[in-house]
Amino acid sequence: MAIVEAARSFVARSTHQLIRVTVLDMATRLAAQAFLAALPMLIAVASFCPPPVRREIRQSLRVLVGSGGPVVADVSALTNGDDSSLHNWGATGVLVALVSATSFTRALQRMCERAWELPRASVRLVAWRWAAWLLVWIVMLVLQGVLHRAFGVGPALGVPLQAVAAVLMWWWTQHLLLVGRVPWPPLLPGAVLTGGGAVAFGVASGLWLPRALRMSEQRYGALGSVFTVLSWLIVYFTVVVSGVAIGRVLAQEEFLRRWLGDAAPARETPGSP
Repeated sequence: MAIVEAARSFVARSTHQLIRVTVLDMATRLAAQAFLAALPMLIAVASFCPPPVRREIRQSLRVLVGSGGPVVADVSALTNGDDSSLHNWGATGVLVALVSATSFTRALQRMCERAWELPRASVRLVAWRWAAWLLVWIVMLVLQGVLHRAFGVGPALGVPLQAVAAVLMWWWTQHLLLVGRVPWPPLLPGAVLTGGGAVAFGVASGLWLPRALRMSEQRYGALGSVFTVLSWLIVYFTVVVSGVAIGRVLAQEEFLRRWLGDAAPARETPGSP
């Protein structure tokens, strides 16, 4: 009976947490920012990378999305063009793309702060963190294809490696964007849920996304593929937002607090980065 009551209490608190962070609204915002800001930045940066790196970016996107499609096709063009066409972006174009992409990082930061009920951190403290997160994200994206192949061993080992890398990435992401106001240990449940959920969703996408892209292209042309990818991003970020939000609830559970310590965040922003 006690176990049933504990389960009901956890479900109720998790539901309240998801409603409080407005999970669908936040997921839609992150999906839109990723599609409109982060993707152009990725293409701009990739245009200045050597061909082997561009090929890894294309392969990594294919692994994450589970198929080809307009996103992979856009980046694939970078591996086939000559140097003059690749560098048409110019330094100014890359800089504008990078600055625009911080809108995605800002939305991600706000999601983490809302999940942990923290006020907005000072721009003076977080501006460099937005850029740092984007740079690490690009590196992690390049490595996704290598991790999926497990350095030649195959997906049987590659998928667990991807999951470990994703957990570490989301663990670090929360700590970075929350400006250290929450200790490392309580952030671990959210990292496990988010990283594991994101990788599992990516694997599952390979089962239905290729067919959905083909059908949408046949019915609506290229625009249909764009809508399908946007829908995929919304579901993906629903997994991300839910993982971070429910991770905060888990960190407050009594059986985990003995191992993770106090999950109460510091209300004051640290005075230095």
